[in-house]
Amino acid sequence: MNQKELKALVSDWRVAALIILVILSVIAIFPHFDDQGHLASNLQYGLDLQQGAWIQLEMKGEVVGYTTDQPVDTFVSNLSKRLDTEVLQVDANHLEIRKLYNQTDLDPVFAAESGKITSYSQGVSKSTADTVKRILENKINSLGTKDAKVNTLTGLNNVARYIRVEMAGVDMKQAQQIVGKQGKFEIRVQTTGNNTEHVLSGDAITSVQTPAQEPAGSDKWGVGFTLSDAGATAFQDAAIKYGATTDPANHYLIMILDNNTVYSAPLSDSLAAQLKTQQIRQLFASTGTGTAGSNQATDLEIHLHAGALPVDVSIAGSGGTSAPLGERYKTMAVLAGILALITVGFVIYYRYREPSIVLPMILINASEVLILLGFIALIRFQMDLPTIAGLVAVVGTGIDQLVIITDEILHEGKVPSPNLYLKRLARALSIIVAAAATVVIAMVPLALMDLSTLKGFAIITILGVLVGVIVTRPAYGRVIMQMLSK
Repeated sequence: MNQKELKALVSDWRVAALIILVILSVIAIFPHFDDQGHLASNLQYGLDLQQGAWIQLEMKGEVVGYTTDQPVDTFVSNLSKRLDTEVLQVDANHLEIRKLYNQTDLDPVFAAESGKITSYSQGVSKSTADTVKRILENKINSLGTKDAKVNTLTGLNNVARYIRVEMAGVDMKQAQQIVGKQGKFEIRVQTTGNNTEHVLSGDAITSVQTPAQEPAGSDKWGVGFTLSDAGATAFQDAAIKYGATTDPANHYLIMILDNNTVYSAPLSDSLAAQLKTQQIRQLFASTGTGTAGSNQATDLEIHLHAGALPVDVSIAGSGGTSAPLGERYKTMAVLAGILALITVGFVIYYRYREPSIVLPMILINASEVLILLGFIALIRFQMDLPTIAGLVAVVGTGIDQLVIITDEILHEGKVPSPNLYLKRLARALSIIVAAAATVVIAMVPLALMDLSTLKGFAIITILGVLVGVIVTRPAYGRVIMQMLSK
């Protein structure tokens, strides 16, 4: 190929787009040598490819279907007292009990309150599972732990029984300590200037409600929480002593978690007036209006839990990867990728016996993998063994589609005229698009379901198909046209 032909090929928008993406991918991956002289990059590795630990927690609660002829609020309140735990209404026909009981223990309790259990599922509602997930993520992030993943495992009935925590770069003992550690929470009151005094600690908060609008139907968001008797006494005494009841605007209540201020606001006028004469156990912390107020209320709910989960959990399973084993897996994964490309090259050469066709195929296939790795590095997606399997699958499906293009163009072994070439290329691309759509449809359920070990495989496969259809297949069509013209 002479200089003029090469310039025309590179200046084609399809080939130029491919080259630009490859260069950007190399920049995103940023291969370099670290201080110890080891080859490093911006790629993030999961537990399969480096030292780390995973813990699967079982949430101790149940979601039950029920019927009753009592008012729902009264029925739920009485159940909560009898069972000595929080009972929440999930929907019109289901309750969440935040303590583990079997159905035989619950049947007589429901019967005593004129109720009946119609279904029983161990676990918690999706809303509570999401709260557990946010609390664990907040706790892990606050401790500076990198490369951590928290995934809830929710069934088709929207009941979550397990939650899985994966932490790369830590051993099992450290992982259990991180998951089990509770934050230090306290409420303080502003005295003079920026000075504050301790009012109560997190152990004085007996329950935390979900974010709600108050009054109902308004646009004002907040979180309700309940104090113990001792906490209510300390709260009233401090509010009176430091002037929060007489001058609330200059005596803010400040909530602090692990030395970080998470909420600061004055008492409402009505609450300040009530505290002058009585103890208040049920409080409501307003966070504002609109989306910002709702998001802040969600964060405050987590902080009020102080790292304590809304439902008890037990370790249902655990495991990990040692540092030497992780390095071995990483080496084997690289070798598997290289061997896949070499094997594919031999098979393609055996089929066509023409280096000018085989070489573009292999280079296009390799560039596709490189673009995917660049995207993975850019979004800091963790690479694990299922992700590697997805990359290998992309190599296989990519070559299949390149063979379709080549065979369609070289029908009966003859190089077509330019007009016929474009028609055959368009037909080949339409076949590829249909096949790609089938793969994407098949992978979407795996990507969306709570199957954390398969998500990486599904996501990478989908991304590989999209990169192929949008970028690399059109570029190959232009390259192979130039090669066949020779």
